[in-house]
Amino acid sequence: MTTSAPSQPGLAWLAYSLLTVFSWGVYGIFLHTGQLAMKDPVNGRYKAFLFVGIAYFLTAVLAPLALLMAKGAAWNLPAKGMVWSLIAGIVGAIGAFGVLLAFGAKGTPAVVMSIVFAGAPVVNALYSIIAHPPEGGWGSIKPQFYVGIALAALGGCLVTFYKPNPPSPKASAPVKTASTAPSSNSSNR
Repeated sequence: MTTSAPSQPGLAWLAYSLLTVFSWGVYGIFLHTGQLAMKDPVNGRYKAFLFVGIAYFLTAVLAPLALLMAKGAAWNLPAKGMVWSLIAGIVGAIGAFGVLLAFGAKGTPAVVMSIVFAGAPVVNALYSIIAHPPEGGWGSIKPQFYVGIALAALGGCLVTFYKPNPPSPKASAPVKTASTAPSSNSSNR
């Protein structure tokens, strides 16, 4: 009995998409924590970015290299594929560096990442339409698409402006020291 490949794509793409949502969702918080943990207000963001690069090397160079070798992949690498992949890596790294610079300019992870994750889908949708115009031209785009763009932008703004603030640190009671404590001798004088 022969089984044929399923015609439906399945849900693996959704699982991988949700993996990315989770990973990128905590990325900014982890990056900010790493920057602060460097304990260097001037160069901490650059030190954190250095370790992001090391992590990319481990994850994006060694892991695929091992997979390609294990699968016996052919090593023909077309120039166009290499150039576009390099460009993708560069803009991804520029984006990560922009996040660190935003943190260094006093942006908080909740605000910075809300702007990034609300704005990126808008840029993606618009660039995709410009790079691959719809079959019927711009006029064939349904109004719901534009409403979605507006809602994504509005959502980013609302999350940015109305995010819950962390609890403020409780003021500790002033500690009495020998110089501020009333002296028992001063009342007897």
